[in-house]
Amino acid sequence: MPKFFVPEAAPGARFLVLTGENAAHAKVLRLKPGERVTVCDAKGTDFQCTVSDVAPGQISLVVQCEEPSRAEPAVFCSVYMAFAKAEKLEHVVQKATELGAGEIVAFPSSRCVARLDEKTLAKKLERWQKIAASAAEQSGRGRIPQVRAVRSFREAVLEAAERELALFPYENEKTQSLRACLSAGGYQSVSIMTGPEGGFSEDEVAFAGQNGMKICSLGPRILRCETAPLAALSALLFASSTAARSRWGLSPTTVW
Repeated sequence: MPKFFVPEAAPGARFLVLTGENAAHAKVLRLKPGERVTVCDAKGTDFQCTVSDVAPGQISLVVQCEEPSRAEPAVFCSVYMAFAKAEKLEHVVQKATELGAGEIVAFPSSRCVARLDEKTLAKKLERWQKIAASAAEQSGRGRIPQVRAVRSFREAVLEAAERELALFPYENEKTQSLRACLSAGGYQSVSIMTGPEGGFSEDEVAFAGQNGMKICSLGPRILRCETAPLAALSALLFASSTAARSRWGLSPTTVW
């Protein structure tokens, strides 16, 4: 069933209208009166609708019912990724959105290859947000993750550490696994912070640990900067399911 994001859709609405890009997309789909579509308010609510009228530039809909989106995970995950080459960050924004990330936050670190001034960053954020919106629509999400940036590594750590569980994957961690960190379960908010192409410096790792982040291993292999956040996010969302935890065993002694 086709799905459209209409942020202005309000709870209790009886009628909705598709305009602009949504109407153009509906035209491509050749929607006709009587056909069913889903409209999402981008905040987690889906409206099941029936097309009532098709006119140039707008599609009129009758709302049949509204319900919480079934595509949203139980845990809200903030993915913090250090600035990387443009195509790598775009890849992470797209795939993290498809997987279920709640937000994606870019930040600078000492070993970042990419350096962005404010003007360039503003343009990048606009593009990344569009990529997130497109990925959310394509994957049937009930929300569009916000894509934003913070000004420093310190700010990123202090913000990420406020979540119930703050994960800091590091390739040289030998004792604490991601699996062990996820074993308790029941978290509603989690942050995952990963580094740039050159990884984190020892000082950055120490600062993260001192401020409440859990330094953990993603396994014996060194992952690319665009792979690490997606691997950690996938593991988190899988582990957040009670059935998955039971099936998995989640031994706290095994390092991935």
